[in-house]
Amino acid sequence: MRQLLELLGFLALVQGVLGLVHEFTDWDAGFVQRIGVFDGYEIFVSVALLVLAGALFAAAESVRGP
Repeated sequence: MRQLLELLGFLALVQGVLGLVHEFTDWDAGFVQRIGVFDGYEIFVSVALLVLAGALFAAAESVRGP
């Protein structure tokens, strides 16, 4: 369970960073800009992904491993 949370946290972190990089540099990377529902809210979604990543990493730390 801990490894799954860490993997999901890492993916959310990468996508959040890539979304912000895309918004500030127009470098075509990540999936946030590819989803039409997020049009106009890409920065907010990217920041939310970064916050989600932090929460997932914190949850992974609190899970007791074998």
